[in-house]
Amino acid sequence: MAYVTSNRTISNGMGLGARLNEIGKDIVEEWRAYRVYRETLGELQALSTRELADLGLNASTLRSVALEAAYGKRG
Repeated sequence: MAYVTSNRTISNGMGLGARLNEIGKDIVEEWRAYRVYRETLGELQALSTRELADLGLNASTLRSVALEAAYGKRG
C-alpha cells in the first residue's frame, strides 16, 4: 500500500495556494520514488537465480534492494 508523507516546513506566511503547491510537489516526489521501486523490483524479479547470485543477491533480498534504490537508506 502506498502512502504519502510530507516533511516540508511551510511558514505561516504562505497562502493556501503555496501550501497546496508544496503538497503537490510531495505527492509527485513520492510517486516517482514508488515508480522507481516498482521498476527496480520488477527488473530484479525477472533475473534468474544464477544472475542474482552473480550480483550477490537472492530472492529474499529483492524488496529491500528495491526500497533502498527508490528511497535510499533509512535508519
